[in-house]
Amino acid sequence: MKAILAAALLVIIIGNIEAVDTESYRFIDHLRSLSKAEMPKIIEDAVLFTAPSTNRRVGISFAHESYAKVHWLRQLFIPRDGTELFFNGKPIKGIDPNIDSGILFHLETIPRDAKNLDYRMIIDGLWTIDPLNPISVTGSLGVAESRIPLPAKAGIALDTTPPGTYRFSYRADSGETVTVGGSFNNWDPFMYEMREISPGFYTMLLPLPPGRFQYAFFYRGEQIPDPENIAKLYTREGRIISEGVIP
Repeated sequence: MKAILAAALLVIIIGNIEAVDTESYRFIDHLRSLSKAEMPKIIEDAVLFTAPSTNRRVGISFAHESYAKVHWLRQLFIPRDGTELFFNGKPIKGIDPNIDSGILFHLETIPRDAKNLDYRMIIDGLWTIDPLNPISVTGSLGVAESRIPLPAKAGIALDTTPPGTYRFSYRADSGETVTVGGSFNNWDPFMYEMREISPGFYTMLLPLPPGRFQYAFFYRGEQIPDPENIAKLYTREGRIISEGVIP
């Protein structure tokens, strides 16, 4: 049944996305797991943006396109439970096989060599920053823009960490999902997924501003401090977190 629903959702989504590999089941599984709009999520080589469909119309425009184009978020429909479509083995007329998930979405391919993805949104006719993204900067035109710091591309030697970036590394079972969050993204546990570059070894390079920051890994539903980092702090709730620094 899960495979059938995933395939059905894939068919619905394919008609709503341009220029992105929609056959990524990691992307499909993430969309299926959403119960509401959330912070932007980096999935492979793209970023998923969402907004509640209670807004009449939501668009997004990017700095790398000089804000010359607006991408309108599209409604995410999910297949209705099959038991609602039949009565006594016969299809019920007049029932839409798909239902509104309450979510609008847009999937944007990450530009080559980009360090940040800066953007603004249009919500019901008004230009604004993304209300679901806590990171904002002042753009070249003097207006506030939302920002997503992008992880550095994989393939850089582990002993090389470019200036202005921090390397996160974690060891776990192979084939798992390991993410990192911290004071740099409002502790969102889904935004940054680490890449498994060798069996059981996960890593990510992330550009961050100079100064100290706090972080933790998220693995199998648990928040875990960095086992390899001796610099640790306690939160007000008594949790142990790690501290890093960018010179």
